[in-house]
Amino acid sequence: MFRRRNAATQDAPAEGAAEPAAEVKASGAVTAGKGRPTPKRSEAERRRRYTAPEDRKAATKQARSRDRADRVRKTEAMRRGEEWALPAKDKGPVRALARDYVDAKRRFSEFYMYGLVVLLFLLFLRTPIVQTLLPVVLIVMVLIMVGEGFWIGRKVTALANERYPGQSTRGIKMYAGMRALQIRQLRFPKPRVKPGQEI
Repeated sequence: MFRRRNAATQDAPAEGAAEPAAEVKASGAVTAGKGRPTPKRSEAERRRRYTAPEDRKAATKQARSRDRADRVRKTEAMRRGEEWALPAKDKGPVRALARDYVDAKRRFSEFYMYGLVVLLFLLFLRTPIVQTLLPVVLIVMVLIMVGEGFWIGRKVTALANERYPGQSTRGIKMYAGMRALQIRQLRFPKPRVKPGQEI
């Protein structure tokens, strides 16, 4: 009888001891890792494809080529108006709204540069009537541009306060007025709305 009891009592701790060992082993299998996250497939392929150049001249050339490609990519993104690539003065929904408002309509101000070219040509004409009318035409052009810029600034500010309440509109009037003076094909970022399109 004593032998059976002793054997039973001896077997019990052995079985109980095996369970914690199994738990430790199982928990170790779950928590054990390589100490770093698994890289994405694209990142792993990029790392695999890169080969370090053998000499310093080749390394410099490769770095310049890579920087040039990055600059071209960022410039193209800026022209398209992508937010991440824009400079600080063009970022934000209010600035984007101002650009769209100006680009959505043909205005007299965008032909200002063409008018200046014509005026410069007329300056070389010594005809008395041209010399008399030229200052008057220039003053009228300036007054039209100032009035149009003031009107655009007011409308853009009111629209921004309506659509983006709480957003800062500081400098938005000057920003919209200066964009209106630019030739449409030379505006940067490029217009994303067509003339007459609702915004």
